[in-house]
Amino acid sequence: MSEAESLSSQTSTHTVFNQTPPLTGHNLYAGDGALRDAVTMYGGHWAEEDLQRYGEICGRPEMIERGFLANAFPPEFDSHDRNGNRIDLVRYHPAYHQLMQLALSEGLHSAPWVDPKPGAHLVRAAKYYLHSQLESGHGCPVTMTFAAVPTLRLNPHLAAEWLPKVTARGYDASNRPYGDKAALTIGMGMTEKQGGSDVRANTSSAIPLPDNSGNRVFELVGHKWFMSAPMCDAFLMLAQAPGGLSCFLVPRWRADGSKNALQIQRLKNKSGNRSNASSEVEMHGALGWLIGDEGRGVNAIIEMVATTRFDCMVGSSAAQRQAVIQAIHHAAHRRAFGRQLIDQPLMQNVLADLQLEVEGSVALTMRMAHALDHRDQESQRLLLRLGAAVGKYWICKRTPHHAYEAMECLGGNGVVEDFITARLYRDAPINAIWEGSGNIQALDLLRAIGKTPSALVAWYDELDNSAGADPRLDRAVADLKNQFADLQEMEYRARYLVERMALTMQAHLLVQSGNSAVAEAFIAARLDAGGAHGTGCLPRGLDLATLIERGNPHST
Repeated sequence: MSEAESLSSQTSTHTVFNQTPPLTGHNLYAGDGALRDAVTMYGGHWAEEDLQRYGEICGRPEMIERGFLANAFPPEFDSHDRNGNRIDLVRYHPAYHQLMQLALSEGLHSAPWVDPKPGAHLVRAAKYYLHSQLESGHGCPVTMTFAAVPTLRLNPHLAAEWLPKVTARGYDASNRPYGDKAALTIGMGMTEKQGGSDVRANTSSAIPLPDNSGNRVFELVGHKWFMSAPMCDAFLMLAQAPGGLSCFLVPRWRADGSKNALQIQRLKNKSGNRSNASSEVEMHGALGWLIGDEGRGVNAIIEMVATTRFDCMVGSSAAQRQAVIQAIHHAAHRRAFGRQLIDQPLMQNVLADLQLEVEGSVALTMRMAHALDHRDQESQRLLLRLGAAVGKYWICKRTPHHAYEAMECLGGNGVVEDFITARLYRDAPINAIWEGSGNIQALDLLRAIGKTPSALVAWYDELDNSAGADPRLDRAVADLKNQFADLQEMEYRARYLVERMALTMQAHLLVQSGNSAVAEAFIAARLDAGGAHGTGCLPRGLDLATLIERGNPHST
């Protein structure tokens, strides 16, 4: 052997094997038993073909790659152009815009408002759940635009001008006045440094101006501490008008084509949600139109808040689902200690438990989508009033640890940014914190019940549909009612109450769905396990194979 041949043979140090291939080319809808069951149960069968189509799109490798690129190249802020002119421009990677174009062309920001057919909110939630598994950051402006519609309708003059463009199935990322664009997006700027979620502590002021357009025009002076997606075409903001805290629509450009006095100070350097620009802004006499009645700003955004909280449920459920399919896919391809990981009992316990969490999250989320579709019924409105807070609290709060456990299934690879599990983990806390963190949700629920006691009755009525189906669930519901009958230290116990509301409702919904293996596992693990346990501590005797198969991205 020559010296050159010897050197050549030494350049190959090993053969790469027993590594999991990327999960691509799968249909996110076809492989999701929990979602398919919910869509069928709540009357979304008419959209089956469309959901199958979109599930295939969201599994394409080029779509998955866009999610990675949008995060690998986060937005950048230019305050001024090269000549010193103020421009307040945020630049995004093209992949971000491609994801936005996909979402808005599919009507994820508007479909139920434009075509409010039976099951419209359910189907939109199902599609958004599929879409959110690609990447979560760009979902922020999608959700805000969707949630803004009911609030914009409070000002008929503005609604007539803006809503056709806000609900249009298109995306225009150009930096130009709203009058020149066919499609618009809406953001929100509510919180300030001194108040956070306590928006009544806002100090930004709104000064009324004379106007003959039919809109009440104000100039806003102050700041906003968190304003995400600052390239939206306008923002719903809260500020103190002479009549009290009020809601305003503040455009980035004035009608005459000049830039509105809304100045970005900087972008937040966040640990997660990196594809989404979150900014700090100041208003230096920014023009804003009054939405709703002066002094009734909180009332003007109530439905908007409920809708954004609902979308947090959708997004966190989607993150849980994506984490599970990555874990199961890896376990199906990886061998350790002489066996496939997926064949090892302890790993089966972990994987089944991860999927069980998804089952409960999807059941609760889609039940609230069904309530959205039936807001003409008082019982459904009341159920949604509590369910948005309960679901936002529980599903979003469960997701960070869920993401970690799924990441651990991949071992060291799971924390590497080349794998989506690392991003899922970084992004997971966002929905739990934004739109009102855990304490805010729990206290809001108590306020809602105190103001409208019939809401709790509606919750009990829903649970009573499963009365007698399982004695363990009956005991849990009876205990929940006893907990609420005890009026002592309600605020201190608020988190516990919300947790029990979530678990009993999830168990009830899984009983109603008709899959006995899933319902039995959930009740045994979440209601009858004798206390809190970590992931992978399911009781013996459960049908783990059914759970894992329902989590398998390639199942049909």
